[in-house]
Amino acid sequence: MTIFSDPGGRAHRAAVLAANLVACAVFGVGLALAQGSPTSTPAPGAPPESKAAPQKGAMEKPAGKKEVAVLKTSLGTITFELLPDVAPKMVDNFKDLAKTGFYNGTTFHRVINGFMIQGGDPLSKDNDPTNDGTGDGPRKMPAEFTTKYSHVRGMVSTARSSDPNSGSCQFFIVQKDSPFLDNKYTIFGRVLEGLDVVDKISLVPKDKNDRPLNNVVMEKVTIETR
Repeated sequence: MTIFSDPGGRAHRAAVLAANLVACAVFGVGLALAQGSPTSTPAPGAPPESKAAPQKGAMEKPAGKKEVAVLKTSLGTITFELLPDVAPKMVDNFKDLAKTGFYNGTTFHRVINGFMIQGGDPLSKDNDPTNDGTGDGPRKMPAEFTTKYSHVRGMVSTARSSDPNSGSCQFFIVQKDSPFLDNKYTIFGRVLEGLDVVDKISLVPKDKNDRPLNNVVMEKVTIETR
């Protein structure tokens, strides 16, 4: 599974990496957000509702009660709203995995400051860092692209292999607006709280494959109604 982003000469690399945002099944190279180099991120162009609030690392909270995913990580807690209106199948898949404890103990195995952080691979639980980014969940999900939301800061999307319908368990959280990912990856959530944690994770020391030198663990992932 691979993803791309690179604060400098990213424009060119982004195009190349975007094709790779691999979600739970690609070889060691990464989720379309996985292995590869960072890429430049185009200017923001997302609808107002999907834009992150500029303060306290949170996006504007929607009115009424919503189902949210709460990711308690070793560096802090990230809470994101689930978006069944645009990706009902992927949302159901994520909820089912979370409720069975599938994500507990997985890591953010690929982080690129100025682009995104990616995680959710069951193979990241073992002691072999070389297989991180190649694991799958029990199901492959069909693509659910939308024009309602864009891949702006705080959006949660599905990593996949070269097949658009190969999304499974791996996902990434966009740190910087990346509209070039639109209509290529399935958006299924948006961060409500914890964008400061996303930023913190993006800055940890990492190796040449963008894997953190010290594991950033999802200690517990739960689904709540708020």
